Amino acid sequence: LRCSCRRWGGLAQPGGSLRLSCAGSGFMDYFSIGWFRQAPGKEREGVSCISSSGGKTYYADSVKGRFTISTDKVRNTVYLQMNNLKSEDTDVYVCAASLFSGSSWFCHYYGMDYWAKGTQVTVSS
Repeated sequence: LRCSCRRWGGLAQPGGSLRLSCAGSGFMDYFSIGWFRQAPGKEREGVSCISSSGGKTYYADSVKGRFTISTDKVRNTVYLQMNNLKSEDTDVYVCAASLFSGSSWFCHYYGMDYWAKGTQVTVSS
């Protein structure tokens, strides 16, 4: 898996926006793709995930209404549009994919099979 993000795109002021991209060959062969983050002293959490079909999505309570996840099946890419960013959103975001379905672990770290390199997102004034 590969997460793509322009260097400048990883920096934003509070209230600003950023978009993260994760792409890979055979992306749609996975059941779901999403982003995870782990703040210091916190457990790893699923930020947002989407099924390869686009029919099922998950958003952490902290990002609902601000983040939107979408897929581009032609480009084998998943996008995470992050709007109205807060300083609390600062973290390393890691793209991950699951091979198997299972609602009980959908967008939980223990349900993901593949992990890409992290992308630093910094929100600061």
